[in-house]
Amino acid sequence: MGYQPDEKKDLPIPQCIDGTIAPKSAEEACEMATGEEKHLSIFDRYLSIWVILCIAIGTVIGYYLPSTANALEKATYAQVSLPIAVLIWMMIYPMMLKIDFASILQAGKKPKGVIVTTTSNWLVKPFTMYAFASLFLLVIFRAWIPYDLGKEYLAGAILLGAAPCTAMVFVWSYLSNGDPAYTLIQVAINDAIILFAYAPIVVFLMGVSGISIPWDTVILSVVLFVVIPLFFGYVSRKVLIKRKGADWFENVFLKKLSNVTVVSLLLTLIIIFIYQGKTIVENPLHILLIAIPLTIQTYFIFAFSYGWAWLWRINFEVAAPAGFVAASNFFELAVAVAISLFGLKSGAALATVVGVLEEVPIMLSLVWIAKKTKGWIDRRYEGAPVR
Repeated sequence: MGYQPDEKKDLPIPQCIDGTIAPKSAEEACEMATGEEKHLSIFDRYLSIWVILCIAIGTVIGYYLPSTANALEKATYAQVSLPIAVLIWMMIYPMMLKIDFASILQAGKKPKGVIVTTTSNWLVKPFTMYAFASLFLLVIFRAWIPYDLGKEYLAGAILLGAAPCTAMVFVWSYLSNGDPAYTLIQVAINDAIILFAYAPIVVFLMGVSGISIPWDTVILSVVLFVVIPLFFGYVSRKVLIKRKGADWFENVFLKKLSNVTVVSLLLTLIIIFIYQGKTIVENPLHILLIAIPLTIQTYFIFAFSYGWAWLWRINFEVAAPAGFVAASNFFELAVAVAISLFGLKSGAALATVVGVLEEVPIMLSLVWIAKKTKGWIDRRYEGAPVR
């Protein structure tokens, strides 16, 4: 029996030939229709393990073979590591291919979900991240983290907090039975806002923290790691779908690129930790200390967004992705900007990598929480007047 969409939804939804919903691709839609268990790819499912392995490999190389870092420094241009720049592009470009900005036109049909998402992402999350990170890294943990290094870690946390999730939220939405079409709208609007809001928020919070960074470098980072890959992703998507069709694009082309982002991320982590090897060996506790405020922030902002959706009587299929977009991070962008602003050896780069380390297990726990509390959202929603 095919999957039956909620009659209360008024948005057009991506479909397979048999009419089933397609969260990310036609293949995944058919899994939903047949009732097969949803699962992550082996790369996504064990991402934290791969990250730990790459941290270990990079740390060992950096500590015992410090000449490797010196060799990598030769592959730079205008203080930009060319290997890192290539890998970051390989991380971000496949994600941008998945975004269909035409979906933004449908946002007006269900404005409440968009309001929750945008408010949480841009008016709450960056500032609560700053508050939690400042409290823990500069005050509570001051006995273990030197103040100047704590400010570097804080800078990395700010870069994470100002970069809410993009493409990865499709995975969390899919696993929780979120509305794929509305998730696409939330992500597309979020990506559009990043173009204009990321740099001002980062510069403002850095300034409040007493961390001086040049405006032009931040703007250049946004252009290099958001605007350009977003433009090429948009053009590539349009051209390939027109020439080959949507089915080929979703089920052939995107599948070939499905692991490029993760592999590029892991290689980037190895290079970062080649530079961080000595710091990690001498301060292993710092990884845990950085993770504490990041973890608290993640659960807090999810509770804020998801709880607001409950109070506002938004249906679960929209409420859950709203929480996921706010809770997870566009860590590829945060890592890229941290390296551009502070360098591969910086505490800021290390802090953004800690965000990568904890992302998957925390987000999977939030998917579990959302599914367990679906009944609360449904009962609240069903008591609301039909919109």
